[in-house]
Amino acid sequence: MNGRKLFLWVAIAAAAAAFFVFDLQRYFSLDELKRHQAALTDLHARAPVVVMGAYFLIYLAVTALSLPGAAVLTLAGGALFGLAAGTVIVSFASSVGALLAFLVARYLLRDAVQQRFGARLAQINAGIERDGAFYLFTLRLVPVVPFFIINLAMGLTRMKAWPFYWVSQLGMLAGTVVYVNAGTQLARIDSLAGILSPALVGSFVLLGVFPWVARRALGTVQRGRVYARWRSVRPRRYDRNLVVIGAGAAGLVSAYIAATVRAKVTLVERHKMGGDCLNHGCVPSKALIRSAKLAHQMRHASRYGLADTAPAIDFAQVMDRVRRVIAEIEPHDAVDRYIGLGVDVVQGHARLVNPWTVAITREDGSVQTLTTRAVILATGAEPFVPDLPGLKEVGCLTSDTLWTLRMLPRRLIVLGGGPIGCELAQAFARLGAEVTQVEMAPRLMLKEDEDAARLVQASLERDGVRVLTTHRALRCEPGLEGKRLIAEHEGREVVIEGDEILCAVGRVARLQGHGLEALGIPTGRVIETNDHLETLYPNIYAAGDAAGPFQFTHTAAHQAWYAAVNALFGSLKTFKADYSVIPWATFTDPEVARVGLSEDEARRQGVAFEVTRYGIDDLDRAIADGQAHGFVKILTVPGKDRILGVTIVGEHAADLLAEFVLAMKHGLGLNKILGTLHIYPTLAEANKYAAGEWKKAHKPEALLRWVERYHAWRRGE
Repeated sequence: MNGRKLFLWVAIAAAAAAFFVFDLQRYFSLDELKRHQAALTDLHARAPVVVMGAYFLIYLAVTALSLPGAAVLTLAGGALFGLAAGTVIVSFASSVGALLAFLVARYLLRDAVQQRFGARLAQINAGIERDGAFYLFTLRLVPVVPFFIINLAMGLTRMKAWPFYWVSQLGMLAGTVVYVNAGTQLARIDSLAGILSPALVGSFVLLGVFPWVARRALGTVQRGRVYARWRSVRPRRYDRNLVVIGAGAAGLVSAYIAATVRAKVTLVERHKMGGDCLNHGCVPSKALIRSAKLAHQMRHASRYGLADTAPAIDFAQVMDRVRRVIAEIEPHDAVDRYIGLGVDVVQGHARLVNPWTVAITREDGSVQTLTTRAVILATGAEPFVPDLPGLKEVGCLTSDTLWTLRMLPRRLIVLGGGPIGCELAQAFARLGAEVTQVEMAPRLMLKEDEDAARLVQASLERDGVRVLTTHRALRCEPGLEGKRLIAEHEGREVVIEGDEILCAVGRVARLQGHGLEALGIPTGRVIETNDHLETLYPNIYAAGDAAGPFQFTHTAAHQAWYAAVNALFGSLKTFKADYSVIPWATFTDPEVARVGLSEDEARRQGVAFEVTRYGIDDLDRAIADGQAHGFVKILTVPGKDRILGVTIVGEHAADLLAEFVLAMKHGLGLNKILGTLHIYPTLAEANKYAAGEWKKAHKPEALLRWVERYHAWRRGE
């Protein structure tokens, strides 16, 4: 704590102590005010400016220091100055005093509170930034809420000082008038409770509710404007409660939820059920990675006491296995299964005609038109192919198209150093391809901490991947025996030869061809939605990769719950999508899994943190499995066991992360993990040992010294 804050703390504490020690509160009672009313009135008649100034300063001090007595002072203002002048003086004195209390709380306490409870306060701060004026105005209108608590609590949020001041002055005005008017008739008042009759309190409550009613009405008007040009085509009756466009993770979960609650729902998919994850993404890539890992283990069998063996790789058979894995999982997302669940599944291309009508064009050219109460856009994403000169002419593979390969490329250029690029570069290298990975940034996996990315890059290079960072792709052209990528590195051009180019630089939302433009639904990189996943039209929602901000199957399913429930029950209750605890993983070897903040993010955001690290090379099971590499890294609030973020690098890191995801979601700290029994020997013990490292660094040294003395005493020393 700096000197200024310490001085201010001491000054406030001294003033508050003096107020109670010298029993100054006795001067702020109704009886005391009545007893001295005549003298005060006479003094005001002789020196009005002095009395007004002194009164203003006293009121200011009481309010700023959050001392009791403001109500009696307000009555005194009416008794001394009358209704008009008293209202003006009290209004400004109370508002300025409230602002001072607000600023003092902010200066002395906000940083410490935000540091300790920042994650929990994030949603409150977001609400204050969006609706703070409404919250404050409502609280000011209802005098049963102690105003000093409001002043201090608002100071701990991110509400700006000027809105706090003018909303406070406006919101407290009605109560001020009531009390000042009561003060003009002081002789008739027996108690402060008598000023606020039940009817008057009820009136204030109605005034407090008014901003929300007005806001709801304003929202209704705004929605009316949005739908204005479509009023003539709005159906009187609807064919469906919900139409879901896209049968990937978000669409499947949305349709499942709708059918479960007995809504009439149609799910439209123009290609394959299961979306990208099943057919082009998660499932086939993990099947490929598993085959590649086995080939790697065969080459290095001597690590397990066996003879190293060069695997005979038949790439066509590897790809056949990938297709078998897809086929085995496919029934989970099959048309028949969803029909059995009560979903009307339609194969075709869906397009919005108006906010309540969807036209579905089937493969035979026929068009089915459905009216619906609500729509969920779950149109997914597709690989992004950059506008690189010559790339279209020479051709490239993407994470969608590479599954058609039947022959392993002898030389493969992987363009991109993110999760997809790293996973596929390693898999193809382990299967025998000569892989060159090209990344424009200074390192791979920019969204992860450097220590995690460094371990992955080292593993890739051990597997034979030629990693070229700080190489910016310039153009592509035909080569003598394949294709060439020309990149710029340190001011000079570098020629990279390959038989195939795999473009893995990210994915973009599918936004075209669904009628969004005709309806004027705003889009950028994704479909624009609010916190409830509503688009411009409150009955049209978006979820999954098409909505962002994450492009993971599990977050798509997570969003689907909010979109489906809001679409079906939004007239009764809406829910804001919760992104507070989002885990993800990159399935390289070693895996990299993370939830919450990384070190880089915490520094950029100015979040105070401590780092606890446990090396998996010390874990018994990892040693026995020949996988003794990687680490568990935990970010916590300084001095506390509350988890801010976790990064795990190592074998089955994505599985190990689940315990920390659960802990963060439900507010459990490292002490709870340390106190949980973990089976020996398992990789999951790494989580407990990491928690133990934190505990070791925070052991109570003073208490332990006393314990040491106790044991010495027991020994008779």
